[in-house]
Amino acid sequence: MEFNQFFPPHDGISLRELASHLGAELLDDSAGNRRIRSVAPVARAAEGQVCYLRSRKGRGDLASCHASAIICEPAIRPIIPDNIPVLLTAKPETAFAMAGALLHPAALRPGAVVSGSTGVHPAAHVDPTAQLEPGVEIEPMAVIGARAEIGSGTRIGAGAVIGADVKIGRDCAIAPGATVIAALLGNGVIIHNGARIGQDGFGYAPGPRGMLKIVQIGRVIVQDNVEIGANTTIDRGTMDDTVVGEGTKIDNLVQIGHNVRIGRHCGIVSGVGIAGSTTIGNGVMIGGASGINGHITIGDGAQIAAMSGVIADVPAGARYGGVPARPLKDFLRDVAEAMARSDERAKLKGDRNE
Repeated sequence: MEFNQFFPPHDGISLRELASHLGAELLDDSAGNRRIRSVAPVARAAEGQVCYLRSRKGRGDLASCHASAIICEPAIRPIIPDNIPVLLTAKPETAFAMAGALLHPAALRPGAVVSGSTGVHPAAHVDPTAQLEPGVEIEPMAVIGARAEIGSGTRIGAGAVIGADVKIGRDCAIAPGATVIAALLGNGVIIHNGARIGQDGFGYAPGPRGMLKIVQIGRVIVQDNVEIGANTTIDRGTMDDTVVGEGTKIDNLVQIGHNVRIGRHCGIVSGVGIAGSTTIGNGVMIGGASGINGHITIGDGAQIAAMSGVIADVPAGARYGGVPARPLKDFLRDVAEAMARSDERAKLKGDRNE
């Protein structure tokens, strides 16, 4: 790929300096003065770029690799061509993430829509009772409601809506088109385009003439350093709060129902739906397109495979998958048995047709 105007290359850092920043070992010190300006995939990495190889499955990409350095773990080192300097580390993916953050810091969070804009843009609407600390940026067409409070270093993107009484901490990024109402956000929170935070939860009671709406008077609490993907929705609580714990990362197009409590440093992938009043522990990983039943508990460190249907509690540290979700080894055994039966039926049908 040619020069990318959206995320231009870094001015350059020496390979020796990069190795030190990553805590990696540069195997060929004579290459230490090479300048690294950007990251790239292995197959098309060129001079001035660094890439990483996570497994031997990517070996074929090395044939077209002309990177100035490649990050890998010791087990992968023997397959790297001798002409490519190696940065050796036990955690190549982590090192590559650190390299990307150093070389392309603007890609870490939603950027400004209006070039050079600082402070409150004249085309934004900020209620006179809102309180903005120094260094807050409000882009065109953004709306800041009554009594809202926003901390220094935070940017509110174009067309975003921050509701009345919302509190947003310092160094946050609210991308264009997002809405935040009935919510309290900590420091370092990133909310991507089109996310909806704090709207009604889904609650109704049967009445003589149809469904009666149950009022939702809780809040959404988002702790420090949480990232929420584009078009994700997080409903406010019915009477208690919906809580997203510190450091948790939520992908695009996730639905989180009212009164859900998510622990710290969880990872929730695109398409997941979490029904109301579910409790999710710390360090839980939930694969894409999984459905989580309401009023259940998923224990600390549990892992849920993609496209699973979780209908009951999951113990801490467990690995579950399937519909209904069950211990992963049981799910894989069931899949293997089903495939074997399918193959047997196909063979019998073939024998009858001969």
